[in-house]
Amino acid sequence: MQWIKKGLIFKPDKNFDWMVSHAQVPFVEKTEDNVLRIYFGTRNLQNQTSTAFIDVDAGYLQNILHIQDQPVQSIGKLGCFDDSGAMPSWIVNFNNIKYLYYTGWNIGLTVPYRNSIGVSISENQGVSFTRLFDGPILDRTPAEPYLCGSPCVLIENNIWRMWYLSGTEWKLHADNPEPYYHIKYAESTDGIHWKREGRVCIDFKAFDEGGIARPSVLKDGRMYRMWYSYRRGSDYRINRSHSYRIGYAESLDGLEWLRKDDEVGITVSETGWDSEMTAYPFVIDINDKRYMFYNGNGFGKSGFGYAILDDNHKVMK
Repeated sequence: MQWIKKGLIFKPDKNFDWMVSHAQVPFVEKTEDNVLRIYFGTRNLQNQTSTAFIDVDAGYLQNILHIQDQPVQSIGKLGCFDDSGAMPSWIVNFNNIKYLYYTGWNIGLTVPYRNSIGVSISENQGVSFTRLFDGPILDRTPAEPYLCGSPCVLIENNIWRMWYLSGTEWKLHADNPEPYYHIKYAESTDGIHWKREGRVCIDFKAFDEGGIARPSVLKDGRMYRMWYSYRRGSDYRINRSHSYRIGYAESLDGLEWLRKDDEVGITVSETGWDSEMTAYPFVIDINDKRYMFYNGNGFGKSGFGYAILDDNHKVMK
């Protein structure tokens, strides 16, 4: 496959006191025939992440029609799992309710942060979301003692299926703790209570790989396709060659996956907003075209853009 880059869509620049920088982990929904709504995580001056959205022209995505002037979800209560950030990851539409699955952030002491997964709902077409619980629906367990986050959720045959980031350890590099994580799988009958059996879907392929994040799963006929981002274990914040790249995998059941990163068809640019990293992809089909929305440099500090799958390299369904 081959993706044709179309450029940057949006980069926050102190738009509001809660939207000072970053537009991380974009998720896209079609709200009208000619409008796309793009949700993302954005930061205030205290580096705390809230959930925001913009509406864009589906025919020309750089044409921003609306920037929501209030966060659709702010940080959680003091002491809760998301009191330092609530970063959106995925939305499921079920029984006329939108379920927002998001990553909650806590600032750490011995390590920089701790992540867990929460869920909120919207009954006003995604203009605002209300937490179902002050606590997370997925957190650390005896078998998964470090962190979890960036969920992707699909419903199939009345089963809610989740692919999510799961921490494997923290390692010290030059006296700085760095997180290691891969992608695991969970199931639910209601989208709230999840059964985890430790199944790893996307694992490290090299000894120096350190992080595999933000799965985006698309059911394509009988084939499951997953896009994600992966990085090295150290120096990935400052070393371009160690930073996030977008990867790709295939599966016949959503459980056993084959990594095919060399077939992903997209990488960093020579210059510009995505010249250092490509990260946190979200793939969606819109009007017979396959789109990828993704972050570039600085883990979303440079904003998000998009690419379209080349018609000459269409994925066969």
